[in-house]
Amino acid sequence: MSFRTTRERCFINAPILQILDGDLLPFFLEHRFQPEIGLEGNALYFRSTKEFQQVAQRLADEGLSCTLHAPFFDLSPGALDPKIRTATRDKLHLAFELVEIFKPQAVICHLNFEHNKHGYKLDEWFAEAEETFRQLLTIAARHQTTLALENTYESEPSQHIRMMQTLDSPYARICLDVGHLQAFAKCPWQDWLPALPWVGHLHLHDNQGDTDTHQAIGHGNFDFPGFLAALAGHDIHPRITLEPHSDKDLWASLDALANLGVVDLRPHTG
Repeated sequence: MSFRTTRERCFINAPILQILDGDLLPFFLEHRFQPEIGLEGNALYFRSTKEFQQVAQRLADEGLSCTLHAPFFDLSPGALDPKIRTATRDKLHLAFELVEIFKPQAVICHLNFEHNKHGYKLDEWFAEAEETFRQLLTIAARHQTTLALENTYESEPSQHIRMMQTLDSPYARICLDVGHLQAFAKCPWQDWLPALPWVGHLHLHDNQGDTDTHQAIGHGNFDFPGFLAALAGHDIHPRITLEPHSDKDLWASLDALANLGVVDLRPHTG
């Protein structure tokens, strides 16, 4: 048994400023790629609702869906400092205001749990993070959109699983980033098997295990065949997002997905 998916459940990372100010949107439309729109940076503060609506309309006119990647840099969903917590929630809410505009299949957020920082006040951190994500989940569920919590520096899945069990919603899922797992968690992917029932989204990229280089699938050391076989064996069928950081790695990842039998997104296939 092998893991397979459909074009409609596949996305490619697309920073919002490269969509608004660059030539990324025409590129996606030409090749019928679906974007995972990255909202990192200050665009949520300074760009207009009309600009976002225009992008959403162009995607809809072409029959293309999207996902959103909420901001994460400098944010702390479980912050015990009330001012930092408020700033975090305010920015995340700006991202979730776009759910009504883009109607994304999912919004990706970072759980942002780090044991060395938060472990000594784990229950206090968890209670604040739960409230942060419960507020966002209410918005997502209203629009039948998935809230997917991504791993970054977590070395094992216990806090992701605990959050899924606590939120207890079909619209709350885990986004498993295999590149982060390899570069930061320093653990085999098998350690995350207990989380598979909640995995609704994947971020796929590769590295050598030393840093988060976002190489093409198969150009690093991650065991994609074994991992994908485990998904199929557990009857887990998440959406996927490719996260290349160069055109070369994009095309190589598309070739790899086709060769692995997952899906063929290459433009020449129509």
